[in-house]
Amino acid sequence: MQNFLKLHKKLCGAVSSGTVRFTFLLAVSILSVYFVPTAHAKNYIKIGLLEEPKTLNIWLATDAWSGKVLSQIYQPLYTREPKNLDLIPWLAEAHPIYDPETLTYTVKIRPAKWSDGSKLTSEDVAFTGRFIKTLKLPRYLSSWEFIKKIETPDAQTIRFTLREPKAIFLSRTLTTPIVQKKYWEAVLERVKGLEKPLLEVLKLKIENPISNGPFVLKEWRRGAYVFLEANKYFFGRGKKIAGYPLGPHIDGIIFKFFGTSDAAVLALMKGSIDMFWWGLQQGYLADLEDNKNVNIYTSEKSALYYAGFNLRRAPFNDLHFRTAVALITDKNFIVRRILQGYALQAESIVPSSNTFWYDPNVPGYGEGLNRDERIRKAFQVLKEGGYTWKEPPVNSEGAVVQGEEMRLPDGREMERVTILTPPADYDPQRAMVGIMMQEWLKMLGIPASSKPMPLGSLIQQVKTRHDFDLFVLGYGNLSLDPDYLRNFFISKNSKPKGWNTCGYNNPVFDRIANASADAMDREKRKKLIWEMQEILMHDLPWLPLYTPKLAEGVREDRFSGWINMVGGIGNRWSFCSIKPVGKSSEN
Repeated sequence: MQNFLKLHKKLCGAVSSGTVRFTFLLAVSILSVYFVPTAHAKNYIKIGLLEEPKTLNIWLATDAWSGKVLSQIYQPLYTREPKNLDLIPWLAEAHPIYDPETLTYTVKIRPAKWSDGSKLTSEDVAFTGRFIKTLKLPRYLSSWEFIKKIETPDAQTIRFTLREPKAIFLSRTLTTPIVQKKYWEAVLERVKGLEKPLLEVLKLKIENPISNGPFVLKEWRRGAYVFLEANKYFFGRGKKIAGYPLGPHIDGIIFKFFGTSDAAVLALMKGSIDMFWWGLQQGYLADLEDNKNVNIYTSEKSALYYAGFNLRRAPFNDLHFRTAVALITDKNFIVRRILQGYALQAESIVPSSNTFWYDPNVPGYGEGLNRDERIRKAFQVLKEGGYTWKEPPVNSEGAVVQGEEMRLPDGREMERVTILTPPADYDPQRAMVGIMMQEWLKMLGIPASSKPMPLGSLIQQVKTRHDFDLFVLGYGNLSLDPDYLRNFFISKNSKPKGWNTCGYNNPVFDRIANASADAMDREKRKKLIWEMQEILMHDLPWLPLYTPKLAEGVREDRFSGWINMVGGIGNRWSFCSIKPVGKSSEN
């Protein structure tokens, strides 16, 4: 308490000297140590989160912060290994055995226990699937609705019978987090007679989730921290999976909430947290790199930022126009100048980091061309499509000039193109991309303006009302299974609130997309996924722009052994592998 009073006096003096902002951030990072369990008595790692988890109800959790905590508690049968991103057994002990005659998969699970000491059996797995199907849980139902039957021949064996072949069974169904039957069966009994049982389950406040993961909830102090302790029953403890000796080798995790990146980064620099689990903006990197105890890990993300066209209205429904926009858009400039090199150019809708599914043969637009060459090529494409100008952007002598008053092939004057983006205070990079696209279109004589708007309103305008010309949006965490290609572009999803926001309609694509969903042979499916990418990059309903790189800051004076993979170091491999500095790497 004496220390607190001294700190209070120091802060009051600093405020009077005018250093209010820095003092406030310093106060956040220092005072926070008074409201968490003592982290030095045991080997607890302290991790900064930008926001507090919304819930620990696995069925309701859609925010990133809840997901980060819950990923330490609930585990799937299979997971991605870090190097090649292949699906490998996790709770399962071996790869599933497939019988194409009966459309069945048989899975054996490892000996494992829940955090209450009870055995984890095939009944827990079967119950998880039946619970999802019975209540039609929205986040998971699409991965389970094609399961015809789930059987449990013995306590370690589950047999799934599919109604029809579905490729996502392996990548989605078998990566669903498994919950405890004993706990959730009691919940199901309470709600099944109610008018809206699903709503009751989603409203449920979970105070003590039963864990099958490396950590278990010890305490959640609202507004301050979530405290997880190592789960002594974790099945992976002492085992080597995919070549990694698993722990956890630490006593627990303390998640602390900061509200701003400024406060969290300052706490990282001062040592009151060991990791800030969020991507760092470029402005923080120089200061962190100067700190000898902080290491910056850089990784690729399974993410895509793109421009989308409204194919429901002219001229965006014209491939000549979309191709010209693709030619005039300089992705290299976006990556170098706007993103300061902290991104990769995106040439397909599947990120290049997803190496197995990414098609390197997709057509590119304007790569290697300078500004004048881009304008000439875009002008030629538009001219071939029947567009005319009062003053064309390339004059009769072949010189590039300012284009003026482009007209559509039917002679009407081109109306103003509005490029919707998130606001600069939410995402300055995407806002700047919209401004640059506006200027590039103007060079062709296309009247254009960039319009930032709140993200929620932007999504409503694009996804629900379909009232837009062009927009710049992104997916910061795409699944490693590219079935999203089918969802984003199949014609049946072109409806209000549907995934096909751009109104793309191509019967050939639909046929191939449906075939890809049913293809159980991985190589055959890869061929179909590549074909889908090539069709999409020819038709250009979306123009892929860039995939951001992820930079994460970690102190390495107390813990080491982070595992870097696509999506960053914040993964289950890392939290099962990190050790206190100086501890032997052997179990």
